[in-house]
Amino acid sequence: MAPSRGILRAPRPDGLLDGRRILPSEEVATHVHHFWWVRWSLRSPYTAEALLHPSAQITHVDAAGERRAELVGVHTQRLARRLVGEGQTFGITFRPVMFQPLLAASMASLTDRTVPLDQVLGPQANAWTQAIHEAGDVDDKIAITEAFLGPLLPRSSPRLVRLRDLVERMAVDRSILRVEDVAAESGLDRRALQRCFQTYVGVSPKSVIQRYRLHEAAMQLQGAHPPALAALAASLGYADQAHFARDFKRAVGQTPLSFGRSGGSRPAR
Repeated sequence: MAPSRGILRAPRPDGLLDGRRILPSEEVATHVHHFWWVRWSLRSPYTAEALLHPSAQITHVDAAGERRAELVGVHTQRLARRLVGEGQTFGITFRPVMFQPLLAASMASLTDRTVPLDQVLGPQANAWTQAIHEAGDVDDKIAITEAFLGPLLPRSSPRLVRLRDLVERMAVDRSILRVEDVAAESGLDRRALQRCFQTYVGVSPKSVIQRYRLHEAAMQLQGAHPPALAALAASLGYADQAHFARDFKRAVGQTPLSFGRSGGSRPAR
């Protein structure tokens, strides 16, 4: 499985590490970005670090004799996942904004948090989790998940769809570099925009812009011919290299120069 944008560190595993990323059916694609599945059998612990996209995830973990289902909110810093021994994880990554109707509360209440799934979806989530763990094939896990989520997912309002599309556009549109750019695209004033993002995304529009800029920076720094830091900072809309370097180190845990030289890898801990 090729690393997705946002992966900061994915060292070579000491053993088996395999996975898939699968697109959803049309029935749930308005809400779900993709499903993913990872299985491992390792001789040594493996740690991957990522700057996740600004969206919620549900993970079903079966490892070390423990089975659990969790909801992962938007994280403002890098998130590390440590794999040991044998196990597997089946995950659902939602599109930005689109988990909020299921939460029926502000997404900011989940920011930087991982909570048991049944705390959010109730006891019905436990039967779904049990069925996921008993299904041997990832395609069966997806079919079970879509059958479970389908009736729960409400019809998307035009307002939510516009906000979802705007957040996803922010990931690829290099002309959106400031909060003022987002406000102009949304038609909201700055204060209303802040409230909207806190409620439906979980973080501020400035945080989303910074996340996507750092995704782009990490990808370029890991490339075969990384750009000069000053030029990279300017292309991402930073006023100067120093501001870029501070943001990068705060989120990634390494300076841009160190990250580029290491190819994103860090010694295992």
